[in-house]
Amino acid sequence: MDKVIALNISFNNGNNAIYPTLLSDEHNLVLIDCGYVGFFPLIEKALRAQGYTAADLTHILITHHDHDHMGCLSDFKKSHPNIKVVASEIEEPYISGKKKSLRLEQAEKLQPKLNGIQRTNGIHFINILRSVEPVAVDITVRDGDILPWVGGVKVISTPGHMPGHISLFLEKFNVVVAGDAMVIEDGRLEVANPIYTLDSVTAKKSFDRILRLNPNKIICYHGGPMEINSD
Repeated sequence: MDKVIALNISFNNGNNAIYPTLLSDEHNLVLIDCGYVGFFPLIEKALRAQGYTAADLTHILITHHDHDHMGCLSDFKKSHPNIKVVASEIEEPYISGKKKSLRLEQAEKLQPKLNGIQRTNGIHFINILRSVEPVAVDITVRDGDILPWVGGVKVISTPGHMPGHISLFLEKFNVVVAGDAMVIEDGRLEVANPIYTLDSVTAKKSFDRILRLNPNKIICYHGGPMEINSD
């Protein structure tokens, strides 16, 4: 039976959470995004709670190369090299390490403008970004591609937060896995934090594109699943 599961990975004593999405069908077990550096045990625990292990994964799809989405990708790949890594053509060079992380470039550019505790926190953030290990991408996708998982998964280009950011439309379920194209704040869908959005105008267009799909549910990486009123 085809299943779509939003994993709730809580941390910081339950004060924060991320929601990687798991797609399961007869032939595939796909993880969409995989958490921060060091989160492999947390993701593994969440998989086991659903009756799976990391060894069961066939694919990991990375919506974009931010550290909270691919931070422990290298741990998965080292432990289970048969897992296929999927990402957009635009994001592939950053995930594989062919190009420098755009988030790292942003942080390094901002650092000289910071003072005091902000400067200390900035250095810490830069060090975290530098600790993310690159991983080769096995399969690249582009807007409109259909992936043969859970009855058909359509790739939706949703740039703005990152240039190559993608979301996924699960046509059988009428569900969108939004990645960081949307977040849930105070019970509302919002565009991701503008501080971490490289192109806010494009991000708003991507936000609107997802809404035009009229999904029954949207799963946000930050915020989790939200049922959409069709009225």
